[in-house]
Amino acid sequence: MSTDEIKDLMKDAESRMQGAIQSLSDDLAGIRTGRASPALVERLAVEYYGVPTHLMQLASISVPEPRSLMIKPFDAASIKDIEKAIRASNLGLNPNSDGKVIHLNLPPLDEERRRDLVKQMGHRLEEARVAIRNIRRDVHNDIRDFEKEKLITEDDLKRGEEDLQKVTDRFIEDVARHGYNKEKEIMEV
Repeated sequence: MSTDEIKDLMKDAESRMQGAIQSLSDDLAGIRTGRASPALVERLAVEYYGVPTHLMQLASISVPEPRSLMIKPFDAASIKDIEKAIRASNLGLNPNSDGKVIHLNLPPLDEERRRDLVKQMGHRLEEARVAIRNIRRDVHNDIRDFEKEKLITEDDLKRGEEDLQKVTDRFIEDVARHGYNKEKEIMEV
């Protein structure tokens, strides 16, 4: 009976940590590299009739050429709002519109901009590591509570703490791997 509670906590911790990794992955997809990708703008918040809405819900986004994006709004009235959101973002892109479609040309990244992007990515990596550590802390406190309430033995507590640390280390390594791959992608000329 006692190890079932710990197994449930471990499953919960893994699932929550996986969520942190998924969130990081989505964030990193939005950081610009030398190539055009719809992920660059699809999560951009656009003020649409007073409600912040992801761009991917307002328009189709395609990549007609390696260094350009084409955004075709479902509602032509939203073009101005989309342009405004793109200019306000920290992507450094200037939208060109013909009234029906918005074209985004991605200029090549210079060395300074690449370093800024790596720095920005570093902050996101740290946020993911903090989220994972917070999950570990919560689960660790739960395991200790189980031991205090005599639901598990002291040996179960030690084993649970060790297992929790192994899971945490695995996810922290996953964050580092994501960061390493993205940095390589950004610095690639």
